Amino acid sequence: MVGFDFPGITGFSLTMEGKNTLGSLKTKREWFPLGEAKARTLLLSIIPRIRKAVRGEEPPSVTAIARKTRSPFRVLVSTVISARTKDEVTSAVSKRLFSRAPTPESIASLTEEQIAGLIFPAGFYRTKAKALIALSKRIMDDFGGKVPDTMDDLLGLPGVGRKTANLVLTNGFGKPGICVDTHVHRVSNRLGVVRTKNPEETEFALRRVLPQKHWIEINDLLVTFGRLVCTPVSPHCSRCIVKGCCLSVGVGKRR
Repeated sequence: MVGFDFPGITGFSLTMEGKNTLGSLKTKREWFPLGEAKARTLLLSIIPRIRKAVRGEEPPSVTAIARKTRSPFRVLVSTVISARTKDEVTSAVSKRLFSRAPTPESIASLTEEQIAGLIFPAGFYRTKAKALIALSKRIMDDFGGKVPDTMDDLLGLPGVGRKTANLVLTNGFGKPGICVDTHVHRVSNRLGVVRTKNPEETEFALRRVLPQKHWIEINDLLVTFGRLVCTPVSPHCSRCIVKGCCLSVGVGKRR
């Protein structure tokens, strides 16, 4: 397996080969400190409040691209670009890249240097350029130029992990899935809904207790809420719309 590892950033890599084995991960009782029934009840009481709190806010960059283009390929590429990159940068460089190379064929025809120049200053732009060429070639060779629409096939693409695959399935194809990034992982644990060690465990815990009709929206809701209110450092607890049912797990300094 050849990997794109980003030095100094724990737990983040763009994987060139191999499937993620978490598809068979079994839920654990310890993931639900309140029990599964109470976790489900808490989620269902929180979701409408958070939906109200973030109404009118700009959606995450990849969601905005998905709504505008309805293109699984553009969702895939912009998600790869978005890793460790600010939303405004993701939007700008994705637009620049797609104006030059909107298809797997056109991206595969460019050099790493050309793509790196187009997606700069996205984080790790050189590594991502290599990944984008590799996954575009794989889509052309193995899938006739069309992005696959199954988890297993997506995880077999260079640079694609569960977060990316879930975003492509949900935002690109409208299929059920739960995309968990650092915001969703942090907020879910801070609320006390789950007690998990990483985003992968959080995904499978949420799959267990969250009704499927909420799967697609939960990422946008918690990402936006996590950026505006439930921030990583000093969350805005004084004006939080769900403070009455949040356990504030691990919260020290707050505003």
